[in-house]
Amino acid sequence: MQAGRMRHRVAIERPVSTRDDFGGVIESWETVATVWAEIHPLSGREFLAAQSTQSGVTTRITLREMPGITAAMRVNHDGTLYNIRAVLPDPTLKRHITLMCETGIIKD
Repeated sequence: MQAGRMRHRVAIERPVSTRDDFGGVIESWETVATVWAEIHPLSGREFLAAQSTQSGVTTRITLREMPGITAAMRVNHDGTLYNIRAVLPDPTLKRHITLMCETGIIKD
């Protein structure tokens, strides 16, 4: 993995549930790590959701090996949120991981 390709600063976020003063559950996102990554859009599509046309982009994000990343997390790059759909480890050298992500309809 060439360092020059990892020129995007991204935040890896995980969902967090907390309770408010009235016992209600508040869902929010917590930053786990801020790392350098390569972002490569692969394909785009349009679909119908909530009675309106939405667009989605499938993106490959590559970063250095980092244990603990799961598909329940998301990536934040300059305000663009990417849902992680799959975490693909480097099968040979274990130096990087590839995140297959989607943007468009975002987990809240």
